Amino acid sequence: MDLFDAARTDATGVPAASASAPLAVRMRPRSLDEVVGQAHLLGDGAPLRRLIGENTPAASVILWGPPGTGKTTLAYLVAGQRRFIELSAVTAGVKDVRAIIEDSKRRLATGERETVVFIDEIHRFTRSQQDVLLPAVENRWITLIGATTENPSFSVVGPLLSRSLLLTLKPLTDKDIGALLDRAVADPRGLGGEVSLADDARDHMVRVAGADARKALTLLESVADAAADNDGIITAAVTEAAMDAALVAYDKSGDQHYDVISAFIKSVRGSDVDAALHYLARMVVAGEDPRFIARRLVILASEDVGLADPQALVIAQAAADAVSFIGMPEGRIPLGEATAYLAMAPKSNRSYLAIDAAIADVRAGRAGVVPSHLRDAHYAGAERIGHGKGYEYSHDAAHGVAAQEYLPESLAGTRYYRPTEHGNERSLSDRLATLRRLLGREN
Repeated sequence: MDLFDAARTDATGVPAASASAPLAVRMRPRSLDEVVGQAHLLGDGAPLRRLIGENTPAASVILWGPPGTGKTTLAYLVAGQRRFIELSAVTAGVKDVRAIIEDSKRRLATGERETVVFIDEIHRFTRSQQDVLLPAVENRWITLIGATTENPSFSVVGPLLSRSLLLTLKPLTDKDIGALLDRAVADPRGLGGEVSLADDARDHMVRVAGADARKALTLLESVADAAADNDGIITAAVTEAAMDAALVAYDKSGDQHYDVISAFIKSVRGSDVDAALHYLARMVVAGEDPRFIARRLVILASEDVGLADPQALVIAQAAADAVSFIGMPEGRIPLGEATAYLAMAPKSNRSYLAIDAAIADVRAGRAGVVPSHLRDAHYAGAERIGHGKGYEYSHDAAHGVAAQEYLPESLAGTRYYRPTEHGNERSLSDRLATLRRLLGREN
């Protein structure tokens, strides 16, 4: 074994872990059957199943997914019995990468086994560092498996991405995390049945772990030590004391879920920033899906803030994009920023009421015929039937507003949007009055 060889103990390709290794390392899956989640990648005929089932990986691979979803484990399984080298982009440099590539070329030239290079957090490599990998990947001197929590479209150079198979890992579900905890409690590699896990304590750890398998197993290991003084039983009280995290009563499919999100929405609508942040914190600590929270903020920005502060929707959408981009726990920061902004913003639901009123008219059959002068006049024969006749081009009119009827005749004079005097809508109210006067719709 030389500098670059990884220790192996069996035919799975997963390195052996000593009894003193962290629980998350000892419980690393040794086969696809032990992998939880990622069914879209591991089903019959799915990409990873094919890579692991063949003698030679078909291509280099970029694994993109949140922390704790099994990227490192899958890299080991893909490598199988091939020579495996693990690097971290945080500590490795160009010199390390070049040395591995040259060593791999030498080995291939002498008929030795190929090399699989796993680079964790590959997004931390600079463009020039990633470029060093291109010839090696192109010529199959190495098979690259890169892992990243960042969107590869932005964090991995295009030429490297085009030479690799991009596989997206999905966040683990509560059921997945629970299954991992149960396995670790019973498995001889884990706690070997020396402790028992109460249901409420199990649920607590699942929530605190937040879809991160590594974090869940780390929490279990720390709590198991504390359970020694409680006859080996891990209870809710033991988990609270060991993890310094209160047991949050929150059922993501039950009353608590609906009650807390309802209180959150009503606190933002009611402009109580402190209450809004409190309920946001309860959802974050309980492990609520951050995308669900972000979607509610986007809806709130349009439904309850509206044109009283048009920037609210921009900020809410930016927070949603940020959460999708960076994940949790950092995602709590843009969620908190958006929540505070929306809670303190002036409120108006008039644009929301306006579109609903317009939809109600259409559904009730009050649609009417599109006025002839507004109809499409760009096709042969349109002029003959009067389409577009009499249409006034707004940019040629005084103030850029042409006084002509835009609504169907049956709805002439209808007003859907009625701005408030709150925030930006105060100026919109004056602007709208002027526009309606120019359009001849003062009444």
